[in-house]
Amino acid sequence: MVELGKALERAVGGGHPWIFRDALVGELPEPGEVVTVLDRKRRFLARGLAERGPIGVRVFTTEDRALDRELLAERLDSALDLRRRLAPPATDSLRLVHGEGDRLPGVVVDRYAEHAVLRCDGEAIERWREPIEALLRERLPGLGVRTLLRRSGRGEHKRVEPVFGRLPTEAIEIREHGMRLLVDLVRGQKTGMFLDHRQNRARVRELVAGLGEAGYAPRVANLFGYTGGFSIAAGLGGAAKVVTVDVAAPALALADRAWPLNELEPGRHYGAAAPVERWLAEQRGQFELVVADPPSFAPSRATRDRGLGAYRALHAAALPIVADGGLYLAASCSSQVDRAAFEDTLRKGARMARVELAVLERGGAGFDHPTPLGFPEGEYLVATLCRVLR
Repeated sequence: MVELGKALERAVGGGHPWIFRDALVGELPEPGEVVTVLDRKRRFLARGLAERGPIGVRVFTTEDRALDRELLAERLDSALDLRRRLAPPATDSLRLVHGEGDRLPGVVVDRYAEHAVLRCDGEAIERWREPIEALLRERLPGLGVRTLLRRSGRGEHKRVEPVFGRLPTEAIEIREHGMRLLVDLVRGQKTGMFLDHRQNRARVRELVAGLGEAGYAPRVANLFGYTGGFSIAAGLGGAAKVVTVDVAAPALALADRAWPLNELEPGRHYGAAAPVERWLAEQRGQFELVVADPPSFAPSRATRDRGLGAYRALHAAALPIVADGGLYLAASCSSQVDRAAFEDTLRKGARMARVELAVLERGGAGFDHPTPLGFPEGEYLVATLCRVLR
């Protein structure tokens, strides 16, 4: 047992799933061990798993009950039921379990058609991986999932292994709001692609269609475009020209292959395999819509200030290629940068580019990425749609 200092009692009671090590009184056991947290009067407050690093305890329950297989099963069933009830039409890929948002801290399960990918974030939940995999073995086949992959490690140490089924040797095809997209589950980023942008991709399709109905022949630039999700959406919306910019040539190859799968004319899409900064510096034309969705520029507290500067510089470089009155959709997936801080980088970037911005819409991740109300850090994805004026 450990005791929690006064400052965080209210936060934990309000639904925050992390207890930082420096707020605890007492020694923590090894990562993955069950920990009971008491308040200052030594009353039960929460139960969770000990973790290594700044986060000392990942909270699983504020009820005085066992943290065991039964609890994990209840939480998993609740998460799967939510997706069954709210899954959008013509979509076979979404997040099935979203860690803290589904009261299973550290557990991520993404579905891609007949495949699913499990990722355990943190040493604590990794110790519980086997019972979690056993529960998934029991439930996923009933949802039409034939293969479960385990993804572990990062960068050069990344590994993808089958829990059941076969490891796919080629990119697989998925559907999202009727779009046909290609996903590399073995070599791709995250668990394969960025499922959290599903509703933002759908909105881009609507925006481009609206521009076409208004008499424009919309040109779209998709910066850090990866495998072209936003690009396909723009093409299906009727864009006259779409440029997907990414430094990773293999990702762009999937974007090129997905284009004809959606019965789109090849001449309307161009993949630019180049650093975004260099490509922007070389541009002389303008676009009616520019999407800027970079990788996380601030993955930790230590990199936050540098990341904010990188966002400002990106906006300053990208805004000049947006036509007068055009649209700029900017996104950040950095948990250390909240919406207020991100939109401050937009304001400063606009001043550097000598343009004015008017916010039209604000967005984030979809319903399959729920966030506890008392956990603002969980709202890692912010997206802001602006009109650019000169």
